Formats: sequence, structure tokens, C-alpha cells
Amino acid sequence: MLQTAIKSVAVVMQRRAISNRWQSEVWEALAVLDDYSGPREPRRLVETAESLQWLYPALELRLHLSEAEGYYHNVSAKEPKVFVLWRMEEGRAVPQFATVSYDEASRWMDGGEQVDPVPMPASVFAWVGEFVEQNYRPAPKKRIKPQSFLSPKDRAR
Repeated sequence: MLQTAIKSVAVVMQRRAISNRWQSEVWEALAVLDDYSGPREPRRLVETAESLQWLYPALELRLHLSEAEGYYHNVSAKEPKVFVLWRMEEGRAVPQFATVSYDEASRWMDGGEQVDPVPMPASVFAWVGEFVEQNYRPAPKKRIKPQSFLSPKDRAR
């Protein structure tokens, strides 16, 4: 049984101009790239009046045994995602963490973090699927005994 697995990915962040009376631009995670082998420093990819894209390499995707159920829910979904947690730093959105666990991403969002889902690359899907197959076993369902033999005042409500 594998306890932890690690994969390095790169994240593309994008700033888009929008027409809004309160906000002129929006930042979002655009893509996750697997097997990126370029320079290890963040770099600008595109800069136009409408859009700015930055590539952030060497972000770690970690799979933990305790999150196996969250990975299972993701890879069994119609459109599996990688969830990218990012924060603004010096006027730019900078990815901090990435996960493929629905549960972990949900905890991040509940904590008030900015998290964007992006499509999961096929190679990451295969890697996560293999981890899930080796490590995830659904909890057995507990049978609830019928309460018809109890008096109405003793039945659970």
C-alpha cells in the first residue's frame, strides 16, 4: 500500500480584462501542465491588453492515503479537475498549492482561500487513478435495523 505519491506540475495563471463597473480584471488558474521540463522560475507567457499569462513550474501534487476517498470522487466524476489554491502577491496571482482531492479543495474554500478548478491532464488522471485503485476501499455500509418493533416514543426522529 502506497502512503504518499508526489508529482511535479506547472500551473498557468491568467489575468483577463473584464467590463465591470467594480472590477477591471480577473485572475484565474487556466491550466495545469504535467511533465513540464522547462526553466524552474516563473515566467510570463503572454501579455496583451486583454490578457496576461504566467507559468509557474515545479508545484507539487501530493497524494496521501488519508485523501483517497476525495481522489476517488474526482476521478470518477464526469470532468476530473485539479484544484489550484492561489494568492495575490505584488499584483499577480501566484499558485501556492494544487490538489486532486475534492475534500481538500472543499476545506480550502471553506477556509476562505481562492481555489480554481482546471481540467485534469490525462497523464495526471492515470496517475491518480492508479493510486486510487491501489489504495481506496469504500467503507462498508452499516445496516440500520428497522425500528418497527419499538414503540413510537422510542423511535429515532
